[in-house]
Amino acid sequence: MTDKPKGEMSHEYRTLLAAILSLAVIITFSYLYKPTTPPLNPNQPVTTNAPGTNPSPAAQGAATPPIGSQITGISSTTPTPTPPIGANAPRTIAVESNLYRVELWNAGAVAHSWLLKNYKDESSPPKPLDLIHADASQQLGGWPLAVVLDDQKLEARANTALYDVTTTPEPVNGVLRAPAEVDFTWSDGHLAISKRLKFDASYIASVQVSARLDGQPLIASVAWRGGFGDAAAERTASYLMVFDSSNGKINLVAPNKLGQPGQSAVRFLQTGPLDFTGIEDQFFAAAFLPPLQTSGSTVGLPDTLGAAMTLTDWSINRDVADPKGGPLTKELVPEMAVGSAHGESLDLRLFVGPKVLDDLKQIRPPLNELVRFGWMAIIAEPLFYLLRWIHNYVPNWGWAIFAMTVGLNMLLYPLKAKSTRSMKKMQAVAPEIRQIQDRYKKYSMRDPRKAKMNEEVMAVYSREGINPIGGCLPQLIQMPIWFGLYEMLAVTIELRQAPWILWVHDLSAKDPYYILPVLMAITMYIAQKMTPMPSTDPAQARMLTLMPLMFGGMFIVFPIASGLALYIFSSYLVNMAQQWYLNRTMPVTVPKGVKKKS
Repeated sequence: MTDKPKGEMSHEYRTLLAAILSLAVIITFSYLYKPTTPPLNPNQPVTTNAPGTNPSPAAQGAATPPIGSQITGISSTTPTPTPPIGANAPRTIAVESNLYRVELWNAGAVAHSWLLKNYKDESSPPKPLDLIHADASQQLGGWPLAVVLDDQKLEARANTALYDVTTTPEPVNGVLRAPAEVDFTWSDGHLAISKRLKFDASYIASVQVSARLDGQPLIASVAWRGGFGDAAAERTASYLMVFDSSNGKINLVAPNKLGQPGQSAVRFLQTGPLDFTGIEDQFFAAAFLPPLQTSGSTVGLPDTLGAAMTLTDWSINRDVADPKGGPLTKELVPEMAVGSAHGESLDLRLFVGPKVLDDLKQIRPPLNELVRFGWMAIIAEPLFYLLRWIHNYVPNWGWAIFAMTVGLNMLLYPLKAKSTRSMKKMQAVAPEIRQIQDRYKKYSMRDPRKAKMNEEVMAVYSREGINPIGGCLPQLIQMPIWFGLYEMLAVTIELRQAPWILWVHDLSAKDPYYILPVLMAITMYIAQKMTPMPSTDPAQARMLTLMPLMFGGMFIVFPIASGLALYIFSSYLVNMAQQWYLNRTMPVTVPKGVKKKS
């Protein structure tokens, strides 16, 4: 690298510093950035209401289909009576497959528990993961699969009534084994609600809802209320989003876009037709999908649901106990509902499960966009498949990351050797470069004669076949890999709760004791000291010496996934071994006629 007068940083060091700082910006920005709410058109008003309430139809505007029901088609003639139907006592219905256990309650015909058998939560000791926040739902009075109607009084009756239940087949020891069907029906003689839930062995269930008032149809919606995801995970709140997809494009609404503690909640409406909509956390999702057509696929909404699917979500402030036993904290709880502005019944499919990339790709419409690799997806997704392939032979995900690190660095070795050769050459001509710079040091940077100095320096580089930025190429190529790994490790459920050794129990989470960031900084410092440094400027030397410390400190203030810290640490370990070999096989030779300046 070039030798510059004191205080002037060489071009290649600027390039390297810019690349490293860009990683810092990406990581810092990811902690501060929240997805923006899609812009609303004039027919999509945002209204402010008291927490947990629905705005009146007039407040929503006539052009926007309400999330609940417009009581339409009711004549002024004598209402058609409906026989009262209901149960005399509360009842729990459990449905199980090898993947899940869902507990339904006939009081409101809602879900009280949705356990995923193959996943544990982050409590201590860990328990089977329940995606329904029972405490929040209990406090807020809203549960998943609740009915949403435009009339709040009717809605309250529908969501608290005791429904009559029929099941197919009959429960065995109180449990239905999927495939199974659960039918809920209730009527008070005027309002009648029916829900039919069908479960199979997969994570997808079908939901059919019908609402009638005095024999006339109501347009009902289905809600997911009370929160979602791993309630014991500290990071759940930062990743909790409501989403919808239209024409293959994902829109996200973060809880902080829907209100703040102590403020009224904001209601957001998204008209359709939508490909799907739902709620998610970092690794799991509940997505409402249109029913499949006879061809096995669907585009937009079928005619039976009409022209639009409507999404509403709002935040409700609640006091929730810290799962680790800490004090009560204020939390935003987003909710969402989905419905149609047309038709007498609502027919949907509901996916509730893990965001496993290949499985999401098989769903129709595909849900793989829920695994968001970010702007580096072109690198992050291939890295994921490479890491998964290695994991087939190295069953520990941490050691698989280490093996991938060694493999990638060996592929980059020819480039590193070329880089070292270039740096050695620059180190050899450094005295000659210093002599040229000394002749022009009396001129300011704006002086036209400085251009002559640059011409002489480039002539030396050209004579020796030196690429001025060749020494930075390995670091510059590593940066996109770091970016891709940062995005990939944050969303890949395979790395969730995947242990490495000793203190690292979750490669997708931060190092609890910050040991890996410290080791990363140490190996970065040693590798830097082993690398040929053409520059003799003390200011640049001090900056490069402090860079590992700043880098390690940044990863403590803004923690990264343990898997990424392991990759960077492993990369520098391999780098040290390669550099030791190159230093022994590539000694510095000073060109004849060049005198070293003492």
